[in-house]
Amino acid sequence: MILRQFLHKDPVGISYLFGCGGKAAGAVVDPVGEIEPYLRAAEEAGMRIHFVIDTHLHADHVSAGRQLAEASGAEYVLAAHAEVSFPFRGVRDEEVLPLGNVVAKVLHTPGHTPEHICLLVSDRTRADEPWFVLTGHTLMVGDLGRTELAVSAEQGAKDLFGSVGRLKALPDYVDVLPGAYAGSVCGRRLSGKPWSTIGFEKRHNEAFGIEDETTFIRFMLAEIPPAPPEAAAIRASNSGLAIATA
Repeated sequence: MILRQFLHKDPVGISYLFGCGGKAAGAVVDPVGEIEPYLRAAEEAGMRIHFVIDTHLHADHVSAGRQLAEASGAEYVLAAHAEVSFPFRGVRDEEVLPLGNVVAKVLHTPGHTPEHICLLVSDRTRADEPWFVLTGHTLMVGDLGRTELAVSAEQGAKDLFGSVGRLKALPDYVDVLPGAYAGSVCGRRLSGKPWSTIGFEKRHNEAFGIEDETTFIRFMLAEIPPAPPEAAAIRASNSGLAIATA
């Protein structure tokens, strides 16, 4: 297993390169900024990038996903029902992306956005059980992702409650590798520590620990932070769709 984490400050976010060193097969998740660091990291690890994956259509930064996919000869991956204007590989819930001895299972986790996916990753040279989950902006260390950037805050919270239940069902030992950390506009109580475990978050992440749906929705609708500047325009840019005007 090869795993590299890229911490970004402007905007605050986290990208990943992971895959199978033995089979030289890798994937990049949620790339931000210049594409050269990802290409260089893959080359240094001796891996070819097979997939470039955006967990969702971001509203806080312009994705480098399509540019990186074109430069590396990889497939650009989004949830199958993502509303975009360009070709991409659409993946569905429970679909598996093969990377040699490493596999990434897609989990559809709407809430932060309707098309959001997480990736549950196993290294079969060690075990068939999942080792870590790339959670994008669904589950972060200390909080969950805001829910009003693509739909109403209440509808997003209802969707997120179901998604949280799926993540809670994972074994406590599974590592949580989120798409953001403290300073991101996509959460409220985010930690500066850029990884955790399912078990720790169940015990110490207030939003993640709520079991009652009504209480959960009320909690998520409270203290919603200001939307990122130009959020609608950024999301539209990442989808290739123009913003509707009155």
